[in-house]
Amino acid sequence: MENVIDSAVPESAEMFSAIGAGTPSCYTLRQRLRSGYHAFWYRLGEGLRWSRGIYREHPAVQLSALADGQQARIAFLRRKFIVRFERYCEARTALKSYEYLDILNQAWTAWGQPRPVGVVVHDVGSSNFWYARVLQSFFRPSTLTGVEVEGYRIYANGYSRWDYAQGYLQGLPQTSFVVSNYAQYDQRADVVTAWYPFVTPTPVLAWRLPLALLTPHAIFSRIASNLTATGLFVM
Repeated sequence: MENVIDSAVPESAEMFSAIGAGTPSCYTLRQRLRSGYHAFWYRLGEGLRWSRGIYREHPAVQLSALADGQQARIAFLRRKFIVRFERYCEARTALKSYEYLDILNQAWTAWGQPRPVGVVVHDVGSSNFWYARVLQSFFRPSTLTGVEVEGYRIYANGYSRWDYAQGYLQGLPQTSFVVSNYAQYDQRADVVTAWYPFVTPTPVLAWRLPLALLTPHAIFSRIASNLTATGLFVM
């Protein structure tokens, strides 16, 4: 069964995604063939919009066999953000959630600026939005929207990304998952987050996506236009 954290690139959240006009001739024949194959499955998935129903992970409840340093860091994050991810998801997802929360916390600490809270947050390329609770815990947003262009990829267990996302959003206030090309998503935001944006062809193909989705200029332009005057882009 394919895990909730997409395994095309192990231990990573999904990158930027947006659809473009086609596959330029500068790509190699092998890249173009792979892109065409991925394009077929991408269009099929988005056309079917398959849903088997909401998928909910079985909560781990407790995390065991942690190294001393890892245990101490997680305890710190629990106290600071008043969160226990293991009460809502499996151990692997919980550990990755603490890792992402730690990245955000350390980045803001190093920056030395106040953490924005109660703001409008967009996340670009959300995969199945398994880390929605991380963004909720850190920003305490007024609204949180995960935007994913390939929201109906089907996993080996018959559930789609949409199904998983609905499970992860359970109990989170003012949080939604939108299947859309962010380059065309015209909504204002105070904070836009993105984990690992697509800027070269190799990662796009590794995620089993067509190269037509490699449009970083359109994505960055949309992010710039969506952000408020004092908005922040977290990458």
